[in-house]
Amino acid sequence: MLLCVPDVLKGNDLQTVRDGLSVITFVDGKETAHGLAKQVKNNLQASSKDTKQELLRGLVFEKVISHEMVRRAARPKTISYLMFSKYEPGMAYGSHVDNPFQQGLRSDVSFTLFLSEADSYDGGELVIETTAGEQPIKLPAGAAVFYPSTTLHRVNAITRGERLAAVGWIRSYIREASQRELLFDLDTLRVSLKDTEGMEMQRTLLSKSIANLVRMWADDLR
Repeated sequence: MLLCVPDVLKGNDLQTVRDGLSVITFVDGKETAHGLAKQVKNNLQASSKDTKQELLRGLVFEKVISHEMVRRAARPKTISYLMFSKYEPGMAYGSHVDNPFQQGLRSDVSFTLFLSEADSYDGGELVIETTAGEQPIKLPAGAAVFYPSTTLHRVNAITRGERLAAVGWIRSYIREASQRELLFDLDTLRVSLKDTEGMEMQRTLLSKSIANLVRMWADDLR
């Protein structure tokens, strides 16, 4: 499932991250690429040695993992890894698939949180390659897109401006993408019935089904 979520970061939180990144040291993105990805990666990323980013990472971590829609769609156990990337004119990231493990944890759901205003740069679309064709995505600042880590994707070349983003990987309690999508659909239906008079039994039965499907499919919480 591919899901765009608005306002993951907004207001002062968004500005805090952008201001903080203005004084962060960025290095060649190839430092964290592996295998074929190293050959197609041409961007910058926040240096792992720059400790000034830790507060920014903590803020993004908390806003992503506590977002209600993210919790229902991704069923996150944790964010296994999170980093900040920068693309300047001429930079791009060719077609690749994310590593199956990040920091020793399985990567189930990948996400890109857009930090630059969409009209401040040209190009830079995140392109998800699916069986239905390519889906280019360029969202407003503060919005994020979530997609299965198993998919091929790329970042188109920047032709003007600068593209800042936070990228991360979620370790989900639910391994299979199709199961996460089914749970999300059922939970969305359950939420939609919240204020509908006379639907208490239907909501209760939906809650029961969701709980039992999670019990059937989920990894242990610990």
